[in-house]
Amino acid sequence: LPLLLKATLLHLASGSYHPFYNGFYYNHIMNDDGNGQDKADYLNGARLVVETSRDPVYSYSGANVPLPCHYHYEPDQGPKRKIRIKWSKLRDDYTKEQDVLVAIGKTSMAFGDFKGRAHIRQASQHEASLVISDVRLKDDGKYRCEVIDGLEDENDVVDLRLQGIVFPYQPPRGQYRLNFHEAEQVCQDQGAILANFNQLFQAWSEGLDWCNAGWLADGTVQYPIRLPRKPCGGVHLAPGIRSYGPRHRHLHRFDAFCFSSALKGEVFYLDHLAGMTLEEAKQSCQDAGAEIARVGQLYSAWKFQGLDRCTAGWLADGSVRYPIVTPRANCGPAEPGVRSFGFPRKGRFGVFCYRER
Repeated sequence: LPLLLKATLLHLASGSYHPFYNGFYYNHIMNDDGNGQDKADYLNGARLVVETSRDPVYSYSGANVPLPCHYHYEPDQGPKRKIRIKWSKLRDDYTKEQDVLVAIGKTSMAFGDFKGRAHIRQASQHEASLVISDVRLKDDGKYRCEVIDGLEDENDVVDLRLQGIVFPYQPPRGQYRLNFHEAEQVCQDQGAILANFNQLFQAWSEGLDWCNAGWLADGTVQYPIRLPRKPCGGVHLAPGIRSYGPRHRHLHRFDAFCFSSALKGEVFYLDHLAGMTLEEAKQSCQDAGAEIARVGQLYSAWKFQGLDRCTAGWLADGSVRYPIVTPRANCGPAEPGVRSFGFPRKGRFGVFCYRER
């Protein structure tokens, strides 16, 4: 890119100028008549309007997703000069934003993790939609589409939500052993990320009830309760999300709530007549052109692919679990779910493998 264009794009990424708006846009011109007062306002002519989707846009890990954004002028002024577009990813509380992409005309620049994955779609004259390729778990969230035409600067926000599942996670060494950074890592190791509050709330509304407190992505510690009971905040509290608030990210230790999205590939089960050790299970998956499945992949296959298997199998973290969609005799509790045998040091079981499609 020419040096001047690069500088302009970087300036757009660092911040935007928001003019005063009271229903019209004005150019304020100083009249130097000795009293230093503004005496003339000249109407610029047209109001810029930016619109995105009112409803959330749903996607899943590995997909390509467009985030719609269109703009127009009221009244329509016909062809305009090249406008500038800036896309940002927002925190839930709108206090901070991450630069995603800026564009002038057909020239654009993406930033950070969005390099090579984000581009502007301009299929129509007044379109400024963002297309994200190979969607990742951490792409979930709110995005601001900002359109700048001279001093006119308007924006709107669209919500990208990944179809996924929240699951509680404890490491092999037991309950409440993870600080925040360790919780981030164990979720990543299981093909997931730390869940945010909105994801945990959605899981609670769908029936998640878990009495152990766990880290969320914002550094708070919370847990979802559907059936109030004494060990879980007391019988007199209403159902809901119990919160310990923000905790020290290095010193305090809890479990983790992880979030995994729908899968591009498939989870399948392998078994030998005499069962397998963990190392034999890993080799069996490799021999089948796959890898041993992670906990997040098993949960996703259970929720989105209807995986139902009443036979326990090894997973990558050394745990033994099995997914039940249709509860039945000798397959655990009366509710659907992923059952766990914990982390057996000995024993021979089948294995759940994961293979990309």
